[in-house]
Amino acid sequence: MTQHYTDTSSIPRIDAPTLKRWLHDGAEIGLLDVREHGQYGEGHPFLAVSLPYSRLEAEAPRLLPRKGARLVAFDAGDGVAPRAAAALRALGYTDVHVLQGGAPGWRDAGYTLFAGVNLPSKTFGELAEHICHTPRISAADLESRQRGGDKLVVLDGRPYAEYRKMNIPGGICCPNGELALRIQDLVPDPDTTIVVNCAGRTRSIIGAQTLINLGVPNPVLALENGTQGWYLADLPLEHGSRRKYAEAVSAGALPALRERAQAVARQHGVVTVDAARVREWLADASRTTYLCDVRTEEEYAAGTLAGAQHTPGGQLIQATDQYIGVRNARIVVADGEGVRAPVVASWLRQMGWDVYVLREGVAADVGAPAAAVPLATPPAIATADLAAARRDGAVLVDVRPGMAYRKGHIAGARWSIRPRLPDLGIAADARVILLAADAAVAALAARELAGMGIDQVRLNMDGPDAWRAAGLPMEASENEPADKDCIDYLFFVHDRHDGNKAAARQYLAWETNLIHQIDEQERSIFRFPVRTDQD
Repeated sequence: MTQHYTDTSSIPRIDAPTLKRWLHDGAEIGLLDVREHGQYGEGHPFLAVSLPYSRLEAEAPRLLPRKGARLVAFDAGDGVAPRAAAALRALGYTDVHVLQGGAPGWRDAGYTLFAGVNLPSKTFGELAEHICHTPRISAADLESRQRGGDKLVVLDGRPYAEYRKMNIPGGICCPNGELALRIQDLVPDPDTTIVVNCAGRTRSIIGAQTLINLGVPNPVLALENGTQGWYLADLPLEHGSRRKYAEAVSAGALPALRERAQAVARQHGVVTVDAARVREWLADASRTTYLCDVRTEEEYAAGTLAGAQHTPGGQLIQATDQYIGVRNARIVVADGEGVRAPVVASWLRQMGWDVYVLREGVAADVGAPAAAVPLATPPAIATADLAAARRDGAVLVDVRPGMAYRKGHIAGARWSIRPRLPDLGIAADARVILLAADAAVAALAARELAGMGIDQVRLNMDGPDAWRAAGLPMEASENEPADKDCIDYLFFVHDRHDGNKAAARQYLAWETNLIHQIDEQERSIFRFPVRTDQD
């Protein structure tokens, strides 16, 4: 193994019982799984956030906006976490710790490692169904009612890209975060039954319950087990559909929609704050504040609040840990009309977050954030020059996703990923060419190589089609990297949407069992009374 020159000796270590106490002491904490995404999905503590070392410096400023937050990094017990902690320190984070023994140490101390992703959100969805008694409909019953011509509409609560992959026949895409604003236009007839679906369970439940909480007069049902349940019932799905909500909202509808949404927020204790208060919070070095724009991607791209990240409302509920890296932080949500943000906040509040609605919405002046420092990428090498570089002994390292490497790569190129680069045994005087699909991944791989004393690095991001067109020899490798080495790919029931019924059943059983796996402290983060089938 090539020596790594980062000094990690001064980074404090903590044991698993200490971490468990910290997670529930009420103070801010970011528990960072710095393993790659596939490793994270195979098993991690309930409140861990995925921050892969291969993308750490690119994602940390968004996930961890306050440099003084208490942070704990953990790995697979393989020494990656100290390197990640050192990288966080280099970014200016001042309160960084490493979990002794990593994920195996957590398990050996008697604590649970949970498979899957977005655990708090999915567990919350299961609890919400039990607490709220959200009405549901099976795939067979829905298909029978559709075939019988019943007056009903199917709304798909997932983002449009997911909807396009597969959907219930006749379904219309309306992500959950848009329901409060668009339901009146989508279903103006109060006698029409509304069925909300997703791919599995959580968004079906939350979408249906959102409409019930808003008091829509229609009968509302969640499709049990979503598109997977439909497939398991041997019913055909549609693919490539383009039906979605209309962008414009009916003139004159907003006042009533706004009042209805704000009533839901008040019911759950959500407070509205003005821009002046948010400016104070953002300047407060003792507390983390997240600024979240819950509107659509198109609206966000057209203009947003300074410093806000795009967190589509439905996804902020469904995958909170992909946007919020510090527990017990403050969240401020904003929209452009006063309908979507209050409803999203009502759910976040029930999930245990300290959440507020920004009164002025995305038009507010909350000050300008510090300018982001771009990652420096290595100098480029043209595809036309790769053949000569190979002949001259350059080492080609492919840092694209492992599955992309399997599909096709330049012959002789070695696959790797940032945490595994030291394992390649590259000589310090080697000339390295990185082959990448993501500039941030390439920049951080080059930074890792520099930490190993390797500074002759160039970059090519043109991709397989360009490499093939230039006459470079290409090859595929079905089992390289091997599954155990393909740490960036989540194998956990990965083919549940691709015809594997056993995987779909396994996934749904995993999801419904989450509420039985969490302990009382983990359960206590949520703000409604919890009950299970056994209560």
